[in-house]
Amino acid sequence: MKTKSNFAVRLKVIGVAAACAMSMLAGRAEAQVGGGGASSQGAQAVQLPLSGRTGQTGSVNSAETPVPGTTTSVNALNPTVQVQGPFTGSANSVAAMPFSGRLSFREAIQRGLAYNLGSVGLAQAVRQASGASQVSRSVLLPNLNGTFTENYLTENLRALGVHFSIPGFNFPTLVGPFNYFDARAKLTQTVLDMTAVNNYRASREILRSNEMSARDARDMVVLAVGGTYLQVIAAKARVESARAQLETANALYQQAIQERGVGLIAQVDVNRSQVQSLSEQQRILSLQNDLAKQKIDLARLTGLPPTDQYDISDDVPLPATPSIDFDAALKQAFEHRPDLKAAQSQVRASELARSAARSELLPSVSVSADYGEIGLNPAQAYGTYTIAGSVRVPIWQGGRAKGDMEEANAALTQRRAELEDLKSLVESQVRKAFLDLKASASQVEVAEKNVQVSKETLDLTKQRFEAGVADSVEVVQSEQTVAASALDYINSVFGLNLAKLSMARATGSAAENLSQFLKTQ
Repeated sequence: MKTKSNFAVRLKVIGVAAACAMSMLAGRAEAQVGGGGASSQGAQAVQLPLSGRTGQTGSVNSAETPVPGTTTSVNALNPTVQVQGPFTGSANSVAAMPFSGRLSFREAIQRGLAYNLGSVGLAQAVRQASGASQVSRSVLLPNLNGTFTENYLTENLRALGVHFSIPGFNFPTLVGPFNYFDARAKLTQTVLDMTAVNNYRASREILRSNEMSARDARDMVVLAVGGTYLQVIAAKARVESARAQLETANALYQQAIQERGVGLIAQVDVNRSQVQSLSEQQRILSLQNDLAKQKIDLARLTGLPPTDQYDISDDVPLPATPSIDFDAALKQAFEHRPDLKAAQSQVRASELARSAARSELLPSVSVSADYGEIGLNPAQAYGTYTIAGSVRVPIWQGGRAKGDMEEANAALTQRRAELEDLKSLVESQVRKAFLDLKASASQVEVAEKNVQVSKETLDLTKQRFEAGVADSVEVVQSEQTVAASALDYINSVFGLNLAKLSMARATGSAAENLSQFLKTQ
């Protein structure tokens, strides 16, 4: 009886082992059947967006358009700087960079580079691309995972198909309950998978493209902040010029009142002088309003509170126009423009994405290994291990590889076209900046001469008015000519400095070599 009992126990143990083995096989079969999607087909090429420009939002442009129609003013150009999208805003810079209440040109550029929303957004895009590149690389690196499993179960052997018929023995249908634990570490390593390799290489090119786009954003921030700062300087100069004209108008008005008192001039001359004085007062109000709005725009670009309650501390002087050779400027632009380098990286990324799609048809090799201890409890555990190598040979995947190659070819063709278009755009920007520089430099020279002539004319007219050979109409007209010539000169200086800033941006050196084009006091 004892022998019979021991034999029954052994059979029971054999049955439990068989049940466990069949259960594990069934589980593996389910995993293979249930996981038969893209993962069973191996690594898949990462498809890039059709256009490489989808991440570029916002723009900064400067222009000098001719003043339409005929005019007696020497100001024939209308310089403007246009800022759109996220470049119009910024994060708060006061907390990290305390503000004294006086903003210099250099400080405005520094705050814009650090806190302008266009620059900040593309800097975060670089971080995002860096993370995506690390994810692509993780497929090629060893993956190590640890598991601890505690099992408590019973098994129905008959339901699993275990049927034993031994005369004199009743084989149990239900075995258990029993338990075991399994503590195991598993290592997987891709040995050869060209699709994963090319995906990683493409992600590195996308990262480089984003880095170049971030550098290009810095150049646009310099153009936006610098151009707006120049606009504030010009608006401030207009206000100061208008105040000088108001003082002259008030002095002439008082002089007219005195001469009217002694009967030298008629009342109409006094009225005319008063109207001129009132007009200058209203003109100052409108120019002050424009100055306040320009300062608010500048504050928005540099992370300051959106108010005009601060001062600018720099007056941009008018140095000699730098001697710039067009061919040298164009060569520098093609070699240094960050947006051009970003587009070139986009093309290389698309080429690698196409290679990744082609590599889906190639075999891949991987190895896996695990080691752990399994037993009823830690004291009775035994070490077990598995080492496996696999070669995956794609035979038929439903046309997935062909579809991926078609998508990759479309993206590559689009990005090559965008690169050619960008080369044309860069050349056009350099040409336009070169033309604006020449035209604005010529206008400054004419405006300087016009200021001198109008002031001399005003002095002569005042002398004739005091001598009684001229009336107040001529004096008022001469005052208006002086005021107009002063505004023309201010606008011309602004146009020349903006043209220098545009040339720095067009050649791709605005953030690093700004001082070569524009110097502040």
